[in-house]
Amino acid sequence: MDTVDYAQEILRELQHSLSQLKAQEAEQMAQLLLRSKKIFLAGAGRSGLMGRAFAMRLMHVGKEAYVVGETVTPGIEESDVLVLGSGSGETKGLVAMAKKAKSLGASVVVVTITTESTLGRLADFTVQLPGAPKDQAGGSYQTIQPMASLYEQTLLLFYDAVILRLMELTGQTTSQMFGKHANLE
Repeated sequence: MDTVDYAQEILRELQHSLSQLKAQEAEQMAQLLLRSKKIFLAGAGRSGLMGRAFAMRLMHVGKEAYVVGETVTPGIEESDVLVLGSGSGETKGLVAMAKKAKSLGASVVVVTITTESTLGRLADFTVQLPGAPKDQAGGSYQTIQPMASLYEQTLLLFYDAVILRLMELTGQTTSQMFGKHANLE
């Protein structure tokens, strides 16, 4: 296969992956984010990068959104939500964050492949995304992509779909959102 063939196969995998999303889980997450005061995003590695992109769009849609670990991130409180992206649901640092957020009364949402994981059990709400674990050992989901690439790509598309739903629910347009875009570039 050449590069274009690989790209076409990745698109086929993504279409299959996205066709398995549960609309009810996505809607419940959108509703929770809509009524939350502050939204905190975290993930490790590439999942964390997808969370950072989601935080940016949440800010554009008018939500108070923060990436955990940044110097300007405030403390989490009862009316807030922590959104964690973790394919395995076992990332130690994220488990500690989830426990801390829950102890402070905040809600925890986990977007994962494995809802029966430690994070899945700690979460107030989970969204299950299809995909293969990093090591792909024992997984039934087949992909040509390395490690958790399919999960991470699906995560970004899922987050973008949630943004579109929030735009719809709040009556916002792309033009209105652009008014909140960084202008010191």
